[in-house]
Amino acid sequence: MESKKIIQVEEKVPFKMLVPLSIQHMFAMFGASVLVPFIFGINPAIVLFMNGIGTLLFILITKGKAPAYLGSSFAFLAPAGIVISKWGYNYALGGFVVVGFFGCVLALIIYKFGSDWIDVVLPPAAMGPVVALIGLELAGTAASNAGLKDEVIDPKNVIVFLATLLTAVIGSVVFRKFLSVIPILIAIIVGYVAALLCGVVDFTQVGTASWLALPNFTTPKFKWEAIVIILPVLLVIASEHIGHQIVTSKVVGRDLLKDPGLHRSLFADNFSTMISGFIGSVPTTTYGENIGVMAITKVYSIYVIGGAAVLSIICSFIGKMTTLISTIPGPVIGGISFLLYGMIGASGIRILVEAQVDYGKSRNMAMTSIIFVTGLSGISVQFGSIQLSGMVLACVVGMLMGLMFFVLDKLKLTNDREEA
Repeated sequence: MESKKIIQVEEKVPFKMLVPLSIQHMFAMFGASVLVPFIFGINPAIVLFMNGIGTLLFILITKGKAPAYLGSSFAFLAPAGIVISKWGYNYALGGFVVVGFFGCVLALIIYKFGSDWIDVVLPPAAMGPVVALIGLELAGTAASNAGLKDEVIDPKNVIVFLATLLTAVIGSVVFRKFLSVIPILIAIIVGYVAALLCGVVDFTQVGTASWLALPNFTTPKFKWEAIVIILPVLLVIASEHIGHQIVTSKVVGRDLLKDPGLHRSLFADNFSTMISGFIGSVPTTTYGENIGVMAITKVYSIYVIGGAAVLSIICSFIGKMTTLISTIPGPVIGGISFLLYGMIGASGIRILVEAQVDYGKSRNMAMTSIIFVTGLSGISVQFGSIQLSGMVLACVVGMLMGLMFFVLDKLKLTNDREEA
């Protein structure tokens, strides 16, 4: 392949190139995507299965015009964690189904009325901190997984944690060519080797696992209290999706918001999340890691993306492989989480920078300030058996503030509105 050659979205690639390019995409999403099932305490096989199915559905629904790989969404971690601790994973699945359904409804609304109203409900000054909170409020979870918050800290955990984190950080800066798109995967491997050397890995289950096994399919249960806790994430994932489509449009040199249209890609994203909830997997989302792979390689072909999806599905049926993945110890997950959760927080700040939010305006300063304090203060609001806290509560507060400022603007009561 010529170094400058661009392989466009609809172009096919020779099989000898298709396989390594597809493996590259699967590797790029692998490290981050399997972290979510680890945190939820479920077998990653079902997630790998749905990542593949979701990606193929996305390609089909967008008529093969929007290259995107669907991996596990981090936006649901905090609210789903609350639901799981109170009622169990099945009720979190019910929440995933409902969020996916309303996401499909939102896609139809956008198809009918356009998308300008989203900026009213959650303008950049609100969306930036809400997205940042997805990562920031999980900082404690990363430290706990690494064993750094234990009363007595085990030196072995510290060694494994540092080996993982330093590899991920240094690798993201110094790795080149193919290695530059898989620093997370390499960090997991290095951390795993460090864990082996420290004797903190248990292979008991790997020996008894079968080579071929069906993924763990689980059905959802529905509880309205659980649904209300998870539902506010919808606005976050919708904005995240829009951002990804804008970035991908710039990478491939096409306006994907117009063709195939934001309504199609958003529907595909949320339809995949809804199906995930029905079969026991975690919500899916378009992955920035894979957008980065396309930007670096200049290969945008949906056939490569589809190949990676098929590989993910195949891996989900190899029992020993998924069981081996499950033996990755907490310090490794914690080391990766330190970087990834921070990256999610930084992506929220990036929204503020790219939108050029003017903090000379009182409304923007007030919005960002209140949302950050609400999300990080630890306060919660109780409505009967429903508890809103963290990012979810901050998102609701941001939406209410956005609507409030919109009404005040219409009444011409604000002192910083744009004059006609």
